[in-house]
Amino acid sequence: MLLPYPTSVVMVALFTMTMMMMMLCGGDLHKNIDITWGNGRAQMLNNGQLLTVSLDAASGSGFQSKDHYLFGHFQIQLKLVPGNSAGTVTSFYLQSEGSTWDEIDFEFLGNLSGNPYILHTNVITQGKGGREQQFYLWFDPTSDFHTYSILWNPLCVILYVDGIPIREFKNYESRNISFPMKKPMRMYGSLWDAEDWATRGGLIKTNWSAAPFIAYFKNFFVNACVESTPPSITSSCTHPNKKSNNHNSVGEKWITQGLKPFEMDKLNWVHKNFMVYNYCSDLKRFPQGLPLECKIN
Repeated sequence: MLLPYPTSVVMVALFTMTMMMMMLCGGDLHKNIDITWGNGRAQMLNNGQLLTVSLDAASGSGFQSKDHYLFGHFQIQLKLVPGNSAGTVTSFYLQSEGSTWDEIDFEFLGNLSGNPYILHTNVITQGKGGREQQFYLWFDPTSDFHTYSILWNPLCVILYVDGIPIREFKNYESRNISFPMKKPMRMYGSLWDAEDWATRGGLIKTNWSAAPFIAYFKNFFVNACVESTPPSITSSCTHPNKKSNNHNSVGEKWITQGLKPFEMDKLNWVHKNFMVYNYCSDLKRFPQGLPLECKIN
């Protein structure tokens, strides 16, 4: 059988699968997350079952996972700021440390009342981004909690909304396209002010008379390879085939998981009906030619 990825990548996946320490964790946010900034604007409630982040004119707020991870499936439920949320950004993302960091982003760009949020996604490698894809959602993300997931393994990055894939970024390092491969990342969440760009390119500013703005997080689950502290790439997983109890769409063998044919159909449905920006289609932005991964895909 022909492998869809270079043999070296598959070998890294198998090495990771046999050598790294697995972590499965769930609902009690106290066990997995630290509030890191905001001077009291972020709070854990209901015995660690709910985390709120808030934003006012003085500051936003945020949190991070206690652990670093090198590959995993990360899932959290989130209810966004209701009403006039223009200028605000609620985020859920993975990020490594250093000046040449890797990062995988969910960023929810607020809007005027009655207008939809825009889900802004990006994949940053070695400190370089520019791989933006943006989407409308097919539901009101402020009326109830919805599930947002990141699958990150040596073969690909896949972003999910309520179990539906919205984006795939494959590992094409063999073609000199950088991929988040060696740098452990933490999971982060935050609510912050980005009125200079978030809503209609900064034309709509934040209405501070509506502050404080509040977003809600719960049910953080991670099925991942946990790194040592300080982070290194020598820690390992022993049971990455063990299934998490988080009712996710990824299944058991997440370390080598890619999109199945029926998931590709769902991905295409999202792109056809809800994508509002794709860097791979922006010829004006790249007059000398689209990025190489766009041509491969």
